[in-house]
Amino acid sequence: MSSVKARGVIAAGPSDVDTVRAAIEAMNAFYNETTGLWDTSPWWQSGVALRAVAEYMLVTGSEEYAPMAAFTVDTQRAPLDWWPEGGGEFRADSTDDTGWWALALASLYEATGNSTYLDLAKVDEAYMYDYWNTTTCGGGLIWSIRTRTYHNAISNELYLELTAKLHNLIPGDTFYLNQALKEWDWFNATGMINSKGLVNDGLTEDDSCVNNGQPVWSYNQGVVLAGLVELWTATDDVSYIDAARSIADAVVNDASLSPNGILTEAACATAEECESNGTAFKGIFIRGLAKLNAVLDDHPYQSYIRKNAQSAYDNSRNSTDFYGFSWQAAFDNGTIGRQVSAVDLLLSTL
Repeated sequence: MSSVKARGVIAAGPSDVDTVRAAIEAMNAFYNETTGLWDTSPWWQSGVALRAVAEYMLVTGSEEYAPMAAFTVDTQRAPLDWWPEGGGEFRADSTDDTGWWALALASLYEATGNSTYLDLAKVDEAYMYDYWNTTTCGGGLIWSIRTRTYHNAISNELYLELTAKLHNLIPGDTFYLNQALKEWDWFNATGMINSKGLVNDGLTEDDSCVNNGQPVWSYNQGVVLAGLVELWTATDDVSYIDAARSIADAVVNDASLSPNGILTEAACATAEECESNGTAFKGIFIRGLAKLNAVLDDHPYQSYIRKNAQSAYDNSRNSTDFYGFSWQAAFDNGTIGRQVSAVDLLLSTL
């Protein structure tokens, strides 16, 4: 960790713009000004980091990170060396990796009004929908573009949020709304939401297409919340809010996911077990929970969000505003996954 130095300053508390900015500045210590990516992360996490920066600008009205965001977008539009079919413009070899960047682009459009970002998000939506399955499981996006396999939760949740968000950003749209409705109708009927009200990882890869019982990752609970809020915004249909509240309540009240009210990645007890991907998941859940909380009159999840932020600030933050994996424990290491998770958490308090 000694090789990473934060550029920010320690602020006064977790629900504070300066605290969020300090965490972003620490996150940006990983930013590579040649590649336009945040180093040490899987490619998708740089998309999550870009989205967090965009949403910070949107919430605060600051344009501080607009040049960095523009450079990231420009560098990532080039063909991808590791994608043998010549991917580019954020089109990756999995539908979920594409979706993270598409959401970042949509948020950048919200923050800046630059239509280039909206146009790119539309390109990514079309690319994702090319992998809507017409032969098995009654539809749904498949995850792996190379192998054309696996109906998983995260790809479909990202597509739900993206299409509903595009509808809400584009006056007079009907196309993206119909896509979002189609996605939710399919997803809700699959059984991926289990008897406890929690979302498992995906469907079995045989003809039965039933819930595969794989881990209940926190981010799979969060992205669907954000998507359902966007869909409610589009339609004013309270059933989408009811569905979101059911999932949110299941997480908040689950003893393994929220022991003592602090979100925990129960499917992998340590950062090593979570590997680099899972270290970013908790902040993604809190982001979705905060979007749900914001549209509810009684803000029922506000205390949960703030309790998690306070715990992370008090326990897992080091002297240079880096945050560790566990929000209840002392700082362990600095990585982009850990840091962007904390940025999402802190942003959710503003």
